[in-house]
Amino acid sequence: MANIMSTHDQKPLTGPTNAIAIAINYDDSCSNVPKVSATGKGAVAEQILQLAFDHGVKVREDSDLAQILSEIEVDCPIPLEAFTAVSEILSYLYRSQNKVVPDLSFADDE
Repeated sequence: MANIMSTHDQKPLTGPTNAIAIAINYDDSCSNVPKVSATGKGAVAEQILQLAFDHGVKVREDSDLAQILSEIEVDCPIPLEAFTAVSEILSYLYRSQNKVVPDLSFADDE
């Protein structure tokens, strides 16, 4: 399951921006911790967001969380200070797709 965090509204982008986009992924078969799967600023963020829009990936605007997650390297776990916000977003996504919400805990993956 993927989700995108951004610092702009949920419309396709036109023109130059200072957008930040962070893709997070949670695969409970591999890990019990969500991970950053892509990050980008400016034109790269625009590409990430456009791909998300084109493929129906949920996008959420949260500038504070996007700033925190933009400092995380790709394939690294979500940091503790962002974990609560990310787990709430993932829980919402699971419920919106009528899926069982997994137990998101750091357990042994720290």
